Amino acid sequence: MIYYASLYLMAAAYTFAGINHFRNPLMYMKIMPPFLPFPEFLVFASGVAEAGLGLALFFPATRVMAAWGIIALLIAVFPANIYMYQKGGAAFGMPDWALLLRLPLQILLLAWAYVYTRP
Repeated sequence: MIYYASLYLMAAAYTFAGINHFRNPLMYMKIMPPFLPFPEFLVFASGVAEAGLGLALFFPATRVMAAWGIIALLIAVFPANIYMYQKGGAAFGMPDWALLLRLPLQILLLAWAYVYTRP
């Protein structure tokens, strides 16, 4: 029961977070590290990936691939989390301690996704 509740929560969270890249792209543009090229494209591409992987988690046939994709996505967007902490002002007015706490939180998100990498 908890396995599936957690799975569907994760799937919905990634799906809605991905959709939010299109509803509010400027929010994501603010946290895009300046050394990355084509920031607008990357915001939309990560939104497609996040929403698509979230949707793919709902289906047993694509669940394992989606979980591995989420792990890759979390690793790929980690520089944005570091940049949020370094820049501070890019972080939507969040306190520094919350931004610092967000960094190890990524490990928990990786572990959560890893649970679903096995059929």
